[in-house]
Amino acid sequence: MTQPIAIDTTSLRTIFAECRQCGTCCTSYRKITLQQDEVEFIRKMGGHVGVDLTLAQLRDRPIDELMAEAAARGKIFMIHPDDKGCLFLQKRNDKYVCRIYHHRPRACRGFRCNFADSSFLELFGGADSMQLLGKDRFGLPL
Repeated sequence: MTQPIAIDTTSLRTIFAECRQCGTCCTSYRKITLQQDEVEFIRKMGGHVGVDLTLAQLRDRPIDELMAEAAARGKIFMIHPDDKGCLFLQKRNDKYVCRIYHHRPRACRGFRCNFADSSFLELFGGADSMQLLGKDRFGLPL
């Protein structure tokens, strides 16, 4: 049986810290959920936009139909195709900034940092702790 662990409440208050411009969040997530009204802007700015489709789905139905269904379900993503992170992330004077900060997707606006230090991971036990937030390693709901 697991024994309860006393948790320092001051540590809990620091789990979701203000942005320290470390860039960890923008390099950790490979897909960011987009709202329908954000898609065209991201495309115009040179971002990669895509949907989740499987090869089995593509064998059975036309891609245009599948993409329309994905859009209707709100499953459109800004995709970071490599391990460098978000296309709009830029390093200036040892700090990371978003080149489209005032026009960034709502998913980015709502993100609360928990990677800037190890306090969150230490409290909940490891690198898989971000799943406790209800998201997988791509920032998608579990």
